[in-house]
Amino acid sequence: MTPRLSHVMLTAGLALGATTVHAALPDTAILYKNPQCGCCDGYARHLERLGIDVTVVDDQPLGEIKQDAGVPYGQGSCHTVEMGDYVIEGHVPMAAVEALFEQRPDTDGIGLAGMPSGTPGMPGPQNAPYEVYQFRDQQASPFMTL
Repeated sequence: MTPRLSHVMLTAGLALGATTVHAALPDTAILYKNPQCGCCDGYARHLERLGIDVTVVDDQPLGEIKQDAGVPYGQGSCHTVEMGDYVIEGHVPMAAVEALFEQRPDTDGIGLAGMPSGTPGMPGPQNAPYEVYQFRDQQASPFMTL
């Protein structure tokens, strides 16, 4: 096999792998947020750049949305996203979202409490590991650390 052909095959394999990850993500999402929150809009734009059609809803009571979604008390953030059969709470990095849809665990969703610097939609560098949790019936447990 020539070096050029090897390079072409490697590049094609990497491109196929990247397509497979994004293919696991749903095509649509609903993002619930406060009307004045700009970082939530940043998260929506991040999802849209991945090819996800995002509907932004800013006229619903967020507390009720979070409670109905099963988000554990005290683990919330500024927005809640419905994607496929899961809920994504807050500025969860895409590596965790992709892992959720690849692994498809028996959970209501995943979240990242607060508004950590360096996450999608939030400016600045990552200052500490992101402790992404999963939740079911308003009970949190670790999902992954990024």
